[in-house]
Amino acid sequence: MNAPVPVPHRVPTLVTSFVGGRELAGGNERLPVIYPATGERVSELAQADAAEVDAAVTAARRAFRSSGWATLSTEKRQEMLLRLHDAVLAHADELAYLECLNLGVVLRELRERHMRRAAYNFRFFAEVIGQARGDVYDQTAGYRSLVVREPVGVAALIAPWNAPTALASMKVAAAIAFGNTCVLKPSEQTPLALRRFVEILHEAGLPDGVVNLVNGHGAVTGDALVAHSEVDLVSFTGGTATGRRIMARAGERLVPCTLELGGKSANIVFASADLDRALDAALVGIYSNNGQQCLAGSRILLERSIADDFIARFAERAARIRVGDPMRDDTELGPLASAAHRDRVLSFVETATGEGARLLTGGRAASGLGAALDGGFFVEPTAVLATSNEARVCQEEIFGPFASFLVFDTYDQGIEMANGTRFGLVAYVWSDHLPTVERASRDLRAGVVWVNTPMVRELRAPFGGYKESGVGREGGEACMQFYTEVKTVTTPAAPVTIRRLGQS
Repeated sequence: MNAPVPVPHRVPTLVTSFVGGRELAGGNERLPVIYPATGERVSELAQADAAEVDAAVTAARRAFRSSGWATLSTEKRQEMLLRLHDAVLAHADELAYLECLNLGVVLRELRERHMRRAAYNFRFFAEVIGQARGDVYDQTAGYRSLVVREPVGVAALIAPWNAPTALASMKVAAAIAFGNTCVLKPSEQTPLALRRFVEILHEAGLPDGVVNLVNGHGAVTGDALVAHSEVDLVSFTGGTATGRRIMARAGERLVPCTLELGGKSANIVFASADLDRALDAALVGIYSNNGQQCLAGSRILLERSIADDFIARFAERAARIRVGDPMRDDTELGPLASAAHRDRVLSFVETATGEGARLLTGGRAASGLGAALDGGFFVEPTAVLATSNEARVCQEEIFGPFASFLVFDTYDQGIEMANGTRFGLVAYVWSDHLPTVERASRDLRAGVVWVNTPMVRELRAPFGGYKESGVGREGGEACMQFYTEVKTVTTPAAPVTIRRLGQS
């Protein structure tokens, strides 16, 4: 089985689970691992069955109870987190290559952004736990109550396929920083980099069982993990429909969940905006990461006086985006993650035009990229002008390089359009008029509002969505609240007088 490109780093022929510090491949089912730029198989995945999931959770529980990780001093845990930061950074090229081979996002972006973020997550949480504190209440005369936080136990961490290492590492770093152990399940589509990532953590000295990994379909491996009686927490990033099922399954045992789900985010451009910067950001907002991101500004709302010129310039720029080999640094848009996903994204072109939308650019599978890429899952950067916010392309998450434009006449109409979906993850506002910015930031029903900037993640601030975009938040303080239990310890200042029941 040969990789379709020169191989600067080792690619496993079989991707296995990693449990209790060692390789484990107990299941019999094998799934193909595909390179999206060529459609060729580059590896196989050993799907973890319920028995293998049980072994992983058991290893995590054992590590939580007896490895000393849960009771390790803050200083020692910080030291380990900083070692993990350095180890991930040292292997950034290798991890980026594996992720590119598995996902098809441009290697340059993975190397310079995703892997640096993955490493930084460990440094960030080392800093967070160094500043964590408890509370003291002494308002009740004669008593002092201490409020402390303790690790919860075993966390099930389910990562998405669109930015596997960057997003999974956030969950892993947060969970273990507060003393928990965990079982990580990547998407079955993108196991390569995360399998190596977990191995690298152990090479850096992480105790066996603190981080375990199982692979497989959500309906098989994921369900067994969420339903396991020894799992205390579930953190999931992915689609809204799957999130509903996970929350219902976890709810049977009252297991807390954080769910970061879908988006159909509005990118609102007012006439008062710096239109050159807004144009650059609109292109980045929908076409970066191959368009496969929940944060995408997929609905671009334009004030009517600027709409025609903005759309024309956008379409001209989008048509010149360099589509091709994601291993090349000059590529701007790589393939979509799978053939099925490519076909789904392209199906929305017919849906849009059938509802009266005008195709502005793209709308086809990209071709003419060279014989080596003929089997790849490439889509041209696509944009349509919709006639109504009720159109399916304005309501459903397409999750690809596909922008839908809408035009509004008044502020109120623009905000109503922006809020007029079942999602509420992020929103973008472009205006140099301060009253408009202030008003919009209050009126938008989204968990994050970015003003005059493309996407930027402030890890100290809570991140998550309104409505069907999720439940709970991630971030410094938010993760501390999720990954710890609160305990109140009340002590009298002196021996108390107690009623002596049952005495005459």
